[in-house]
Amino acid sequence: MDLTADVVAEQSEKYPEVQALSTVEEEHRELLPETFEGGDYGWRDAEWVVQWYGRRFLGGFPNRDRRALEDAYGDNDYEDVHDAISAAVDAEDAAEMLAHLTELAGVDVPIGSAFCQFIDPERYVVVDDRQWGVLRAAGELDADYPDPPTLEDYERYLETYRAVAERCDCSLWDLYKTLWVLGQE
Repeated sequence: MDLTADVVAEQSEKYPEVQALSTVEEEHRELLPETFEGGDYGWRDAEWVVQWYGRRFLGGFPNRDRRALEDAYGDNDYEDVHDAISAAVDAEDAAEMLAHLTELAGVDVPIGSAFCQFIDPERYVVVDDRQWGVLRAAGELDADYPDPPTLEDYERYLETYRAVAERCDCSLWDLYKTLWVLGQE
């Protein structure tokens, strides 16, 4: 399968049919970047990103693993979360953003990438095995999903993602929706 502008246009439109959380995601994609940048957010706003990461799989992410991840994140102090997000907002690149975010309990590179996506959705996208797998099947990535991915893995993934989005003349979010739909099939 080739990832083309036509494929992205067609498949991204199907996203709400396969992702029950699509409306809530859109609301948060519009709300959170400005909220995080302004620093005027509560615990639940940041916690939503962690919950979204596993819950968007609608049962495909083992419940025990999802709860363990959410519980680990819950061990953070609000001030530490706020400081990490503020530092990530001011960061110059993914490496710097993830360095701050992964200092938090329960935040690894994949969860950190979810924060990056909701901090700056024009420049960053979440990494997971579904997205990676579709890019690999399309010949865009040459290695299987590293579990867990490192910062270097994320940077390679993000570079590939941006190149495909540019080639297909679409946003990272439209490409995300496309790969999600294709990964469902």
